[in-house]
Amino acid sequence: MPRPTAAQLVYGFCTVLFSTLAMLLLSQASSVLGIAVIAVAALALGLFVALTVPAPRATRSPRPAEPVRAASRPTAGTSARASSGAVREPAKP
Repeated sequence: MPRPTAAQLVYGFCTVLFSTLAMLLLSQASSVLGIAVIAVAALALGLFVALTVPAPRATRSPRPAEPVRAASRPTAGTSARASSGAVREPAKP
């Protein structure tokens, strides 16, 4: 099993902290058993959140970049021959 990332740890910690505070304030539990149940529920919720945060995918070896190719047909008026002054001859039938 891979080690958890920093994001997974932070999300899990924040979930445990805030859910524990919210459940304690909303339930107004004062018994040891009630506080223990809330703590266990908060830890389970934090673990669930930490495990569902998407982990970064393993990077593959980068493929070599494709060489940049020039356009196969130059556009009208921008060809190298037109700018050099060469005359185009008509095609033979």
